Amino acid sequence: MRNIAAGMQKKVWQVQPTNGEAATLAASLKVSPLIAQVLINRQLHKPDNARSFLSPKLTDLIEPEAMYGIPQAAEHIQRAIQNGKKISIYGDYDVDGITSTAILWHLLQILGANVDYYIPHRVDEGYGLNADAVRQIAENGTELMITVDCGITGLNEIKLAYELGMEVVVTDHHEPGDTLPQAEAVAHPRLDADYGNPHSAGAMVAFKLAWAIANRCKKGDQLPPELKQYLLNVTTLAGIGTIADVVDLRGENRVLAGYGLKALENSNLVGIRALVHVAEIEASDVDSYAVAFRLAPMLNAAGRMGHARLAVELLTTDSEVRAMQISQYLKDQNKLRQQCQRDIFKQAKQRILQAGLNHPDRKTIVLSDDGWHTGVIGIVASKVIDTFYRPTLMINTASGIGQGSGRSVAGFNLHKALTACSEHLLSFGGHEMAAGLKIEPGRIAAFAEAFEAYAHENMDHGILESTLDIDAETRIADFSERVMKELNFLEPFGEGNPKPLFATRGVKLIAPPRTVGARNDHLQISISDTSGAVRCIGFGMGKLEKKLLEADTFSVAFEPQYNTYNGQTNLQFVLSDIQFE
Repeated sequence: MRNIAAGMQKKVWQVQPTNGEAATLAASLKVSPLIAQVLINRQLHKPDNARSFLSPKLTDLIEPEAMYGIPQAAEHIQRAIQNGKKISIYGDYDVDGITSTAILWHLLQILGANVDYYIPHRVDEGYGLNADAVRQIAENGTELMITVDCGITGLNEIKLAYELGMEVVVTDHHEPGDTLPQAEAVAHPRLDADYGNPHSAGAMVAFKLAWAIANRCKKGDQLPPELKQYLLNVTTLAGIGTIADVVDLRGENRVLAGYGLKALENSNLVGIRALVHVAEIEASDVDSYAVAFRLAPMLNAAGRMGHARLAVELLTTDSEVRAMQISQYLKDQNKLRQQCQRDIFKQAKQRILQAGLNHPDRKTIVLSDDGWHTGVIGIVASKVIDTFYRPTLMINTASGIGQGSGRSVAGFNLHKALTACSEHLLSFGGHEMAAGLKIEPGRIAAFAEAFEAYAHENMDHGILESTLDIDAETRIADFSERVMKELNFLEPFGEGNPKPLFATRGVKLIAPPRTVGARNDHLQISISDTSGAVRCIGFGMGKLEKKLLEADTFSVAFEPQYNTYNGQTNLQFVLSDIQFE
């Protein structure tokens, strides 16, 4: 049952049953049965597949020419370089688009091309190609425009580019429409049903294109040393883009992301070194969490709070001083973004509770305000879902035209819902889990009603149950030094390979709980079961202090990790949920 007063919802634990194959797989891989169970939960039943997962190699990457359109794109770009044509890279404003742009820019610079880049403004221009930008790029003398992380649905804009005298190469990974753009080449991982990694990020597509162009510069069977070093360097950019874009981190995506993280420590990319330094992370400690929650938000802050072109400058500059200046600015902008996000979420939460939008009979949440920053409302929509677990749309109405950003829950296709309600909208786009829209402010109420009605008719029973996917029920003592070391082999974590989550039932407090943090909203507890004891931290769980004191026993869902404090390293459980018997 949901806690209606607080607007919170109890999480349903979905615990994976112990698989009978785990012991056999563990023996084959020489790992603990618990790690084997986690691998099986990620559909890695066969020893060879699991072994490749645990020890990915760059040689496991699919040859670039196997991706649809890459050979034609590489050939056309190489010819444009040889003919001295001016080239412009048109990228998106998120981390995937930023890193994709930087990957190609570095290569074209090495090859002596006359190259520039264009990044649209998130608020003023929105996602994808737009006619004004195409005209501006043409006026600057561009003869070849290369799109990265966008362009597959920009049919009219690409037609305009040709009318203005430009040629176009499209590289994208988003959902293609019924008709492909009429370009010199279209490189896209989903246009060949037999391709081994259809869910590549835009940065992976850009990396494959760069690799294919580099292959055309081989002398015999060998890449020139400068190009070989370049490809190794930009695995870090491609890995960051892949992790940030939340694609499935199994198979080829895992290989590229994992190697990119390893290569970061020795990267000679000035901007990456500066970003890591300003984020106060050791390069050797950068993992998928650091990328997703420390580095990517800083890069994204450029586009959310200002203009993402600055983030591309960071990733392409060779000036250490300029790189440090930009990195510090992005850090400051990210702090502003965080404060703005907190303020908007606080307002949204109050409105939801006051209007009863958290009532069990409600299926959706639609909110609007003329004071909400357009670059932040998508993140706030995600925060609303974390708390109230309903498809959520947040709309800014400051400019006289409502600009909205939405997020969904698993099992409810947001793009289909917007399509069904499109009579109320000026425009919209996106996919199943995230979307954007434009709407006249006077139509928002009618749209919200239609959106709610669609959800009532098309939302399956049980979708609005917030779930925790738990890899195994364990004892505290199961997390030996060996198991903790083996858990690190599962990095990088992300979509398709989430950080393992475990549950221990029937635990007891062995000391009074403490609330910690600037607002006393975090919880520190020490617990025991029949096998051992451990300290735990529960972020945002401070309100459970009294209830824990009243409970004889309770159950915890957690991520195990090592915590170093005052020079001592000890096991700690980071709590995801507490359930009371």
